[in-house]
Amino acid sequence: MPSSGHRLRDVEHHPLLAENDSYDSSSSSSSEADVADRVWFIRDGCGMICAIMTWLLVVYADFVVTFVMLLPSKDFWYSVVNGVLFNCLAVLALSSHLRTMLTDPGAVPKGNATKEHMESLQLKPGEVIYKCPKCCCIKPERAHHCSICKRCIRKMDHHCPWVNNCVGEKNQRFFVLFTMYIALSSVHALILCGLQFVSCVRGQWTECSDFSPPVTVILLIFLCLESLLFFTFTAVMFGTQIHSICNDETEIERLKSEKPTWERRLRWEGMRSVFGGPPSLLWMNPFVGFRFGRLQTRPRKGGPEFSV
Repeated sequence: MPSSGHRLRDVEHHPLLAENDSYDSSSSSSSEADVADRVWFIRDGCGMICAIMTWLLVVYADFVVTFVMLLPSKDFWYSVVNGVLFNCLAVLALSSHLRTMLTDPGAVPKGNATKEHMESLQLKPGEVIYKCPKCCCIKPERAHHCSICKRCIRKMDHHCPWVNNCVGEKNQRFFVLFTMYIALSSVHALILCGLQFVSCVRGQWTECSDFSPPVTVILLIFLCLESLLFFTFTAVMFGTQIHSICNDETEIERLKSEKPTWERRLRWEGMRSVFGGPPSLLWMNPFVGFRFGRLQTRPRKGGPEFSV
């Protein structure tokens, strides 16, 4: 034990890493700026399939809206306005999805529970720190271990397979934007489907689409079902995320009924902490803070993620 007199609390009584263990301490000593420059990606089969399905469904919706409903329309401005609006929502939704999926959610450096690192923290005598026995890291307050990411995540809300990532401290903003833009585009698609059905019935299905009536009906019905399911799911997720942010309580903390030991940031203070700065249109922009990462090769043992 370090001579400073602090204690390491471990629920599973996992010992500290010894000096001759295989952990490479250089992998945990990278600066925050260095971490921010790397792209995060989880190599999980189920998550990657769900993420690809999300993109394919959005592309399908855009195809039906553009080529089945808007381009055959004789009303020029109706086609232009709705086409621009729907495609903007789709781009914003997919951009938010990418930012959520490729942003480090707040992973704690793996294997940093070494004697050298603990001594460098300059802890007070008797101070208790926690260590995760699964990824051998010093566990910050409100961090939880994700069995899929194989890492402890700061302020982990949940692991979402549809974005193939955890929703945590650093990417919750993009997840909220993703659910919001998908919900809005789903509502827009449902409205356009309703108007298209009315137009086709009035025209007896002769000039409402470049496709045959049976194909048009199948495409529209599938889009309606997709939009309804997407709207229901994302609207509920958007509501729960806003509620969690305003109450400064993650979904895991709520399910576990954990008593807050931290100073809560309620309502607008919580929103500002997640979205950054005072309320503005920048809160709606998934491109804020974006920069291209640089290629890096780092040894990662036992972890499913890689960095670019």
